[in-house]
Amino acid sequence: MVLPQFEYLAPTTIGEACNLLLELGSSAKVMAGATDLIPPMRDKAFTAEYLIDIKKIPGLDYLEYDEKEGLKIGALTTLRTIETSPLVKEKNPATAHAAKVIASTQIRAKGTMAGNICNASPSCDSGPNLLAQGAKILVQGPNKDRVIAIEDFFLGVKKTSLEPGEIVTGIVIPPLAENEAAAYIKHAVRKAMDLAIIGVAVKIKVENGICTDAKIALGAVATTPIRAPKAEEALIGKELTDDVIIKASEEAMNSCNPISDIRASAEYRKDMIRVFTKRAIKQAMESL
Repeated sequence: MVLPQFEYLAPTTIGEACNLLLELGSSAKVMAGATDLIPPMRDKAFTAEYLIDIKKIPGLDYLEYDEKEGLKIGALTTLRTIETSPLVKEKNPATAHAAKVIASTQIRAKGTMAGNICNASPSCDSGPNLLAQGAKILVQGPNKDRVIAIEDFFLGVKKTSLEPGEIVTGIVIPPLAENEAAAYIKHAVRKAMDLAIIGVAVKIKVENGICTDAKIALGAVATTPIRAPKAEEALIGKELTDDVIIKASEEAMNSCNPISDIRASAEYRKDMIRVFTKRAIKQAMESL
């Protein structure tokens, strides 16, 4: 199928890209890997008069680790780079895994984590992991730079808190301490090329055998990735026994109200949240 007509723009600075986006407004879309843009344009799910390609802007393809700030991922860093990076596997294996389970190898070779969250699909695999780990989103606009906490980034289906002219330039994931661990598990019909039926991300902190902090985030069960605070509370202050983990998993299940669609019923999704929350907690515990 032939793509609809559009004008291709390739700015060489982030400032130029922001100004173009501000000037052209809703008629323009920013593209990095374009894996979330070209297929729906081809299928006429939406149209864009202008595509602003940021790949020619230098300095946005970094992947670094800072002991104080954590893992730093540039807007042009591909999912495949994140997935295969020895640095990411060592410092934050849950993030490497969250990248690995997105689509196919070919798509991950082009697609980016920044693009994955900017697409703001309820089933995006990056969202729950970043939410559980308290990531910060680096943003540049026509007049200022700012940092958006991940919990404030998603506003709804295909909606983010980016303001007119703003572009995501990077993602920062805080470092995991020695007594902290994280995990992300996706459940889908197929291992590749399929959207998540549900996704569960967990981050726990255990001191002297007691869980002192917990974050649990769920994907594909609401219009945005969501936290499960009652499930978190069920873990905090307790030894992570099977009974405690089962209670937290049930609280996670009760915290969401998913829809039924072509991939799964609402009832099935809720039950899988229970199953995979338990698995994700135990997987995180194995990393401590």
